[in-house]
Amino acid sequence: MIKMKNVLDNANIVQKEKLGCFTVVEHKSDRSVTPGTAMKEYFMGKMGLAKRQLLCELSGNAIKVQAGAMQWITGPVESTTGITGAGQLAKNWLKAAVTKESAVKPIYKGNGQVMLEPTYNYILLEDVATWGEKGMVLTDGMFLACDADIQEKVIMRKNFSSLLGGKGLFNLSLVGKGFCALESFVPREELFEFTLEDDVVKIDGNMAVCWSGTLDFTVERSSKSLLGSMVNGEGLVNVYRGTGKILMAPTLPGTLDEGENAPKSADAQASKGFFSKAMKGLSKISD
Repeated sequence: MIKMKNVLDNANIVQKEKLGCFTVVEHKSDRSVTPGTAMKEYFMGKMGLAKRQLLCELSGNAIKVQAGAMQWITGPVESTTGITGAGQLAKNWLKAAVTKESAVKPIYKGNGQVMLEPTYNYILLEDVATWGEKGMVLTDGMFLACDADIQEKVIMRKNFSSLLGGKGLFNLSLVGKGFCALESFVPREELFEFTLEDDVVKIDGNMAVCWSGTLDFTVERSSKSLLGSMVNGEGLVNVYRGTGKILMAPTLPGTLDEGENAPKSADAQASKGFFSKAMKGLSKISD
């Protein structure tokens, strides 16, 4: 028998969300500071930048976890790799190379608790079945844990246009009945959610966090004509078409004052692309 004290009954730890066997806990503040780091930690706390952990409670069930994520285990919980041979290992390494996930995801089964390492990212809990018969497709590097019955699949895009959209040719998808935990740089309350019924959503930039596997993802011109796409300042957009769901981040991290999501002046928008620069030069000559 194991007795735990000052773990979940700690005044500095808050249980934020629970789904299935997964519970997200958050440290209100990081009090393990030095004089040199105290000010930094203070302002991080004011901005809600806190350490979060995923607690997995096992009662005979099994979970898959990102490699190296485990912090501590209580009770008779066994860990296996799920690898049955060299061929499967090679296949997993190939999947890892194209999806930026770990090649081997340990499987924990038994009766006890598994706590994962702290992260400053936000942890999202999702019911995979609600994303449709083809599950959910993840942006690279988001996977943290899931029920062991959830199937992992690597989806290859139908055309090479996705390379231009920042998504690459391959993405990890989760399919089946069960729950998963994902790491996101944006909190749940800031994510935009779109539910499509035989419709289309166009997004300028790599902003979609995850989307239903039933949606077709392509990269297309923002305007019907090539000329219109070149002069409207948008160029190419990510297009999600069909029936399903999308979670979208309103901004990318650190881009409010500069970078991809920065507010652009009219001159900056007009000067986007070789053709528009040429048109701007011709207009000056005509003046």
